[in-house]
Amino acid sequence: MTKKTKKIAKKQLWQYLFWLGPFLLIAGVTAGLVAGSWGLIPLALIISGTVIIILWIVWQSQRNNWWGRRSTQAGTNALIATLSVILILGLINFLGSRYHVRADLTETQLFTLAPQSQAIVRGLQQPVKLWIFSPNPNTQDRELLEIYRRQNRNFEFEYVDPQARPGIAERFGVKDFGEVYLESGNKRQLVQTINENERLSEVRLTNRLQQITSSTTAKVYLLQGHGERPLNAVEGGMSQAVQALTDRNFTTAPLNLVESPKVPDDAASVIVAGPKRGLFDAEVKALQDYLNRGGNLLVMIDPATDPKLTSLLQQWGVRLDNRLAVDVSGTGVGLGPAAPIINEYGQHPITKDFGNGISFYRLARPIEITPVDGVQSTPLLRTKPYPNSWAESDLQSEKLEFNADKDLKGPLTLGVALSRKLPATNPTPAPLPTPTTQTPASPTPTAATTPAPLPTPTTQTPASPTPTAATTPAPLPTPTTQTQASPTPTAATTPAPLPTPTTQTQASPTPIAATTPTTQGQASPIPATAEKSATVAKESRLVVVGNSDFASNGLFEQQLNGDVFLNSVTWLSQQDQQPLSIRPKEVKNRRLNLSGIQASFLALTSLLFLPVIGFLAAGLVWWRRR
Repeated sequence: MTKKTKKIAKKQLWQYLFWLGPFLLIAGVTAGLVAGSWGLIPLALIISGTVIIILWIVWQSQRNNWWGRRSTQAGTNALIATLSVILILGLINFLGSRYHVRADLTETQLFTLAPQSQAIVRGLQQPVKLWIFSPNPNTQDRELLEIYRRQNRNFEFEYVDPQARPGIAERFGVKDFGEVYLESGNKRQLVQTINENERLSEVRLTNRLQQITSSTTAKVYLLQGHGERPLNAVEGGMSQAVQALTDRNFTTAPLNLVESPKVPDDAASVIVAGPKRGLFDAEVKALQDYLNRGGNLLVMIDPATDPKLTSLLQQWGVRLDNRLAVDVSGTGVGLGPAAPIINEYGQHPITKDFGNGISFYRLARPIEITPVDGVQSTPLLRTKPYPNSWAESDLQSEKLEFNADKDLKGPLTLGVALSRKLPATNPTPAPLPTPTTQTPASPTPTAATTPAPLPTPTTQTPASPTPTAATTPAPLPTPTTQTQASPTPTAATTPAPLPTPTTQTQASPTPIAATTPTTQGQASPIPATAEKSATVAKESRLVVVGNSDFASNGLFEQQLNGDVFLNSVTWLSQQDQQPLSIRPKEVKNRRLNLSGIQASFLALTSLLFLPVIGFLAAGLVWWRRR
């Protein structure tokens, strides 16, 4: 064999060795992808193929200056540029999927979760899965669920065909196609049933998500027996409001203070919704005691009614005006001047996310606020300034006109939120003096005149002739209650918010232990369970609205009316860890309904007139250029 023949054979051998490199590289990558693990064999094949390819490139470069050729450099540059573009596009897609930026340009932000939904989903601490038992996933529903999942990876969803996977359907008790369930741990809850006419609702999903992840349930009582709005599904009732409270993990129950003259200790808040008749004095006293021990009250009073709550509201600096709130700016939308439109709200957790949203109140009365020591008040609902709104005193006139002598210029306050701090009612027993039982021979009991460390005033014994207010009044705004041994209970009927505590003088010959132990506070009528709940509550809260119609059936779901009610109850229940914001928005119906004449005119305009005008314009241009 000649040298030339050997050289040709060696060249052909190196060519075959080059193709072995790509073969080993592809075999290693394929083996790793198929096996699902990059073990020793796939890595050995990949490394071997890569080494052979590199050696071949180096050999070619030294043999015939392959690397220095212009064609090689041009091809290498093109390859590097192509790989760089692919890499850049891949990085852009990776960053876009992880750090996406979305712009929702719809009118009502349909493709953006409401603040409440975002807060609830982002706060998920445990996995929650949504099961949609439907064989045909809807694009709109899937997009909504993807938005939920992007907020928190603890939220997952899955579409299930009940016929293909009957075991899962049986576990949830599915009875029909389209049922949607939430599952969190061992909790399962039906969200809704979707079909062609009803898609997945963010409102229901967010409410059910909050309910299934919440570990506490607040109980809300609604006062009945004085003509308040009924709780069932009738015109003027509050069934929609009650259902909305249930969806937000509240438990509702009616309350009759005539049958039980005490607000239950498990009441997170009490609602007085539009009473038409006055409450008994004992009922007002029960509500006062409930507030004094850390309770929360929502009062909605309509015009031309007197529920006999004046004494209770005066303690908080609130007075209901007997005039009617008039707003002439709402006549353009068909509400009339007796339905004030509110788009100005106070800086408060109840209304913090309302912005310029609208709520309206048919037949409302203004509220006057007077500063009271220890009470913090925030106006919630404010009407427009005069001449758009005023308080009308002449309700019999056919034409509403402002009378400077009797009427009140706007802006008017239609709703107010108030809070009052409570003192610590859980004193330790160490500093308390031990009550001593006095014998008749002891004319002067010891340690009977030191009630200073107590937040509650001590009661007077009948033998004390001259009680003096020697100590500093405690910040507790509750009226002093007297024991049965006291012949003249004065503080029990005094409406002053800050009663003066009294001390016993040393001239009292009656033993202290004969009536009540000193500094123990056993004369308080609050039972042990109520005292225990009072130690938990840090403040008492009150919301007063000069209208109850906004929370009734039919109006509850209009604009922000329902949000005012729901956020008020949530704030009153002192569940401040729950997000307070506008409920998720529903899709608005934007259909354009045309009559037959309008449809025919539109067809003629678009199919005949516009094309003719276009042809005439083109002919005119041609004629001028000819």
